[in-house]
Amino acid sequence: MDGSTLSLNEYQDLAVKTDRTGLKSRNLSLPILGLFGETGSLLSEVKKKQRDSKAYDSYESGVIEEFGDALWYLAVIAAHANIRLADIAEEFESGSTEALRFVNLQPQQTLNLAAPTTEFARTLLKLANSVGNLTNSDGEALSYFDPTAFAQKLKIIFRNLVHAANEAGVTLGDAAVHNLRKAQDRWPTDRIPPPLFDLEFPSEEQLPRKLAIELFERNSGSKQYVYQRCNGVNIGDRLTDNSVVEDFYRFHDAFHYAYAAVLGWSPVTRALLKLKRKSKTKVDDGEDGARAIILEEGVAAYVFARAKEHQFFEGRDEVDFNLLKTVRSFVQGFEAEQCPLWLWEEAILKGNAAYRFLRQYRRGRLILDLDKRDMMVEELAP
Repeated sequence: MDGSTLSLNEYQDLAVKTDRTGLKSRNLSLPILGLFGETGSLLSEVKKKQRDSKAYDSYESGVIEEFGDALWYLAVIAAHANIRLADIAEEFESGSTEALRFVNLQPQQTLNLAAPTTEFARTLLKLANSVGNLTNSDGEALSYFDPTAFAQKLKIIFRNLVHAANEAGVTLGDAAVHNLRKAQDRWPTDRIPPPLFDLEFPSEEQLPRKLAIELFERNSGSKQYVYQRCNGVNIGDRLTDNSVVEDFYRFHDAFHYAYAAVLGWSPVTRALLKLKRKSKTKVDDGEDGARAIILEEGVAAYVFARAKEHQFFEGRDEVDFNLLKTVRSFVQGFEAEQCPLWLWEEAILKGNAAYRFLRQYRRGRLILDLDKRDMMVEELAP
């Protein structure tokens, strides 16, 4: 996908496919609120950069992402009102708007600015004001049953968005492509996981495609320990919470097994089962070695801490987007960074479901199915 060839209407069609604001409801409140939020986020990026200067080093990537998100909401709002995105950008095209491309909006070569200018901040405030005009004095979304008037308001917003992008040194085509990739990463049209990482390795170095792991608790004095067994053989060390306050972290290996089953990635599981990929030294050292194991333990500890704040995601089918982005930042530079966010989400939810079961019953059997990218938990007889 190339921002220099992408047309506005093509982008709108692709954006609508990832719309979760309820397009069928014909209710503009949620997407307008979203556009407000993204405009506010752009202003926040400017404020942080002006305040922290060189210390705020994520300004450029943040601004591109926020422009893409604002563009997404604008495209969705227009779609709710049966207005084509190119039609609200008609002032940038002298002929037919149908094939209007993002490159036509900003034909000049733009460069990223080292810092936001005062003019940029002023234009963002104009953008925020024009978004505010989509609501009435009571804060309710305006009706779009007057398509001409509503389209005119969208045109003003779009014009301000283009002017702001010019002053920020951001090409909206690049922002649009970044946005579509992010949406597919999180909410894909088709949920097809990437190939397993060990497909090209000898069978004796592959994670088993079908695997059952038993976890059970035993008391020793005043302490409770969790043991693990695979094919009748104990594996790994017995685990305790290693915490002053009992939080049942001793069952956290359910997270590692979920990563193995759903992502096809778990240096911890490979170490437990003695399945390191030794036929390739770089993979053995870099992907399955001590550093990768420590990194995965860090991911599990972080996810555990976040999940603990939310009843370990009980009754939920989604996790926070920022949590997913943070997890992937943990594994940057390792093969697990290739796993899309939606797959990470499934792994995290499966791991927490198994953890909740084990915490309640103090024992259970985890059934890993790497072919189906799934993990189930079932009762284990005493």
